[in-house]
Amino acid sequence: MIPFEFTIKGPPISHQAKSKSKNRWKTAVAAAAKAKIKQGDVPTIDEVAIRITYYYEGDTPDVDNIIKPIQDALIGLVYVDDSQVIQAVSSKARIDGSFTIRGASAELLLAFSNKDTFVHILITSPPDMSVLP
Repeated sequence: MIPFEFTIKGPPISHQAKSKSKNRWKTAVAAAAKAKIKQGDVPTIDEVAIRITYYYEGDTPDVDNIIKPIQDALIGLVYVDDSQVIQAVSSKARIDGSFTIRGASAELLLAFSNKDTFVHILITSPPDMSVLP
């Protein structure tokens, strides 16, 4: 199942948001992930890394505040528990910016073609943490 990738129309909801809107966001994230899970795939028991990129216009939440609701929404779908996430990287980029794209996945290119703000989520095996940068 890993690597696992999907997109969801934005904007993401901050972990500081009210419970009702945060719960709706988690439900939407889980539904988008479920749509990409192949029949028979089970959540990994291995450690993972997550990369979250929000392609936005206008106001946007802080990049560190969008991680937790997304990680929580993927429990039991992509991984057994979010304690398995040993590396989380979150960033944002203006969707109306100028990009050079090399090696982009079909999933990412499709999201760009829709011309709406979106969040791209990629879960991979983590880097070798025994080798320090």
